[in-house]
Amino acid sequence: MRLPELKIIDEKKASEISDKLKKEGKKIAFTNGCYDIIHVGHIKTFFEAKNYADVLFVGINSDESIKKLKGEKRPVIPLGYRMIIVASCEAVDFVVPFNEDTPETLIRLIRPDILLKGKDWDENNIIGADFVRSYGGKVIRVDLVENVSTTQIIRKILELYREE
Repeated sequence: MRLPELKIIDEKKASEISDKLKKEGKKIAFTNGCYDIIHVGHIKTFFEAKNYADVLFVGINSDESIKKLKGEKRPVIPLGYRMIIVASCEAVDFVVPFNEDTPETLIRLIRPDILLKGKDWDENNIIGADFVRSYGGKVIRVDLVENVSTTQIIRKILELYREE
């Protein structure tokens, strides 16, 4: 078994590995997110991705990009720790951090066969979907775990500890 840190690669390495895997006939899946507080919905998405592909790349937002998306109080967990946690999941083959607001550049570098997002994303708003479809790739929206999100977890923690 590989140490989680060995699964963490940069964009250049992701592109090189993806090219090599494609030449070997491997099917590649990609998903992305902040993964600020890992929950069952994230884990289920990772494992579901492996139903469609041989290799899963997970893009993970940098701390700076999360601040832009979620506000100054986020992320709760720093990027280095988030990457190790995500890389620790058996279904995840590679973790690639990105600084941009969206994973568009990373998707273009990896050129996944399968792009996965949760059903909370409208199909027309999934970043990279048009690009992936342009070369015959598929976009798959996976079911969410009801009443589970990072924001809900944070609110629950605040509610429980407000009383102390």
